[in-house]
Order: sequence, then structure tokens, then C-alpha cells
Amino acid sequence: MTMTATTKTPMPPQNQLRGRLGAVRRWFTQEGVDRQRPVILAVVLTLAAIGLVEVASASSVESVASGVNPYDLPLKQGMWTLAGVALMLVLAGLPARLIRKLAWPMLMVSVVALGLVFTPLGMTVNGNRNWLNVGGFTAQPSEFAKLALIVWAASVLSRKQHLLGQWKHAVIPLLPAGGMIMALVALGHDLGTTMIVMLILGATLFFGGVPMKVFGAAAAACAAAALVLAASSGNRMGRIFSWLGAGSAEDAQGVGYQALNGQYALASGRWFGVGLGQSREKWNWIPEAHNDFIFSILGEELGLAGTLLVLGLFAVLAVAIFTVIARTTDTFARVLSCSVITWLLGQALINIAMVSGLLPVIGVPLPFISYGGSAMVSSLAGIGMILAVTRTGQQPKVPATPTKLSSAAL
Repeated sequence: MTMTATTKTPMPPQNQLRGRLGAVRRWFTQEGVDRQRPVILAVVLTLAAIGLVEVASASSVESVASGVNPYDLPLKQGMWTLAGVALMLVLAGLPARLIRKLAWPMLMVSVVALGLVFTPLGMTVNGNRNWLNVGGFTAQPSEFAKLALIVWAASVLSRKQHLLGQWKHAVIPLLPAGGMIMALVALGHDLGTTMIVMLILGATLFFGGVPMKVFGAAAAACAAAALVLAASSGNRMGRIFSWLGAGSAEDAQGVGYQALNGQYALASGRWFGVGLGQSREKWNWIPEAHNDFIFSILGEELGLAGTLLVLGLFAVLAVAIFTVIARTTDTFARVLSCSVITWLLGQALINIAMVSGLLPVIGVPLPFISYGGSAMVSSLAGIGMILAVTRTGQQPKVPATPTKLSSAAL
């Protein structure tokens, strides 16, 4: 008996192309959440890369003028970005139950760190006392407190779902803990971060299913607190009045100096910018251009096209994450994921509106792009937690509903 070897006929090129296109089409139409994970990672890494390039450009002139290595800040930002990406990937592989167990430890450590800011370990930067300096290592505890509050609130609300109809269970312990964090941040004169914590607290209440009357009362209390904080500072009121009359000649060298030159930078960028690294406003016209006003430098160098690219990336990130959340059945995962993306998108929109003159200057960095190691690490950690709690296999199994046997089967 003889055996004949069979050879595999190669697929024609047109069939190969058709097969690949079919695979792509199935990838976009299949029901699954894990296919969104590469999109989320790609967008976040792209935003971080844009941030590194713009930090290098925006900080170079001031660094040279002050006698500092012009590569010092970009290298530090790159180091913290790598650390944040590593932490994001580690968190993305953790089981959701472990992240839930971290809720109380994260909250307690954050509160202690915020309290240490007012000890000799704390330091004041640009009038805000919200930094810790330990052995030459500096960190901003309020950035990590944002994520800690989200994880803790998601854990509490997921356990109290059946009790949220009673206002005292909807309020306690969430509002006291959130109020304590806001008070500690506000004592450091950081109104911008305080408002972001208010946004986060409101997001957790809303997505956690708290009754609208309780949510409305909490929102009114936060709004009143923000007005009091603004009115209690002459500098803040000056910024608000400057914003209401932005562009006036008498304010060009006053408190509106930074905002006005930021708008000049955006305007001079036109459609496609003056070229990467060619910004003129970064030559000491915009104070701290690599921090809160980095979007103005980006707009000047890359033009309207560059700003729309950044806005588009944030939009893609939002769509990808909300697509994942829409298929999530676990309350803890839903509250955590929705609150993290609300925090990041809300902060981005506030920063961009501030730079473009739609809001007064309140000192809020642009996530993934502005200079700041604490902000970068905490933002990437938040994305890692979203990837962890929404991963396939992390959702609780829904017990099957018993079906009644038909009379024929009996």
C-alpha cells in the first residue's frame, strides 16, 4: 500500500486579503470587552508620548535661562511615565477582588499623607502647600487621594446597594470621608484640585445609584463650598474678575497675564502650528508653560490640527472605556470605571477650557500631558484599575433562572 503526500495549495492573494478584512470586521463586531483593551492602551500611551515631547519643548527655554539642564524635566517625566506604565500593567493583571480589598488601606494612607503636608515634611509650591518632600523625593498626595477616594467609594457603594434608598446610608460614610479629603486639600490653598475632588465625589454618588435628591443636595453643598473658597481669596477673585474681562489692556500685565498669553499662543498656531519646538510664547511669556498651560504650547506648535488630535484621542478613550463599562455587570467595576474616566475627562475639559479662556485659571493639569510625576502615575494607575475590574472573567456569575418543565415533558 503506497501513501501519497498531499501539498497544501497556497491561498490566492485576493483570498488572503479578503480573509484579513473579514478578521478585522469580526474584531469590530464581535461581542467582547477584551478587544477594547489594546485601544485603551494605545490611546493612553500616545497621549503620554505627546506629553513627553511637549514637556521637553515647553520647559527647555526656562531651564536654560535658570542654568538647569534642559533635559532634566523631560527625563524626570519620562522616568515617572515608565513607572506609571509599569504600575498600570501590574494593576491590569490583578483580580478585581484584590483591588476591592485595597480600598480602605488606600483611603487611610491618603488621608495620613494629606495630613503630613502640614508638617515639616510638607512644602509650598506657587502658593499651594500640597507637596511632600522626603529625602529629596517629592510627591503630591492629593493626586493619589483622587484615586483612593474612587476605589473606596466604589467598594462602599457596591456593598450598600440595597440600603441606598435611605438617605443616611447614601450619605454616611461617603460624604464625611469626601468632605475630609476636600478640606485637607483646600487648607493647602489648592482650589483646582479641591474642585476635581468634588467632581469625583459627585461621579461616585451618581454612578453608585444614590437617589437624585441626595445627589442634588450634595451637588448644591459642593457648589456653595466652591464659591466660599473662591470668595475667601483675593487672588482667586482677581482671576475670576480678570476672566470676566479677559483681554482688557489694563489686565495684560496683571493677574490675567498668563491666561492672555496662553490665548495668544493658541491664536498664533493657526491651522498647523509654527513647528514642533518653535514656540515663541514659551520664551518666558507663559509662566509654568510645561504644567497647567502646556495645551497652549501644543496649540502654538502643532496648530488647530494638534489640538484636535488631542481632543480626538480623549474622545476615543472615552468611547472605548464606556463601551467596556456598558457590558459590565458588577456594581464595583461600574462605579470605579465610570468615576475614573469622569475624573480624567472632566479634568481634561476643565484644563482646556481654562487655557482657551472659557473658564478662569484655577490650576488644573492636563492628564497624561502636563508635567508632574504624581499626576502621571495616579492617572495611569486609574487606567490600570479599569482594565483590571472590567477584564473578562472578573464579572460575577449570574445564576441561571430555573425554567419550568412543560406538561409534555412530564
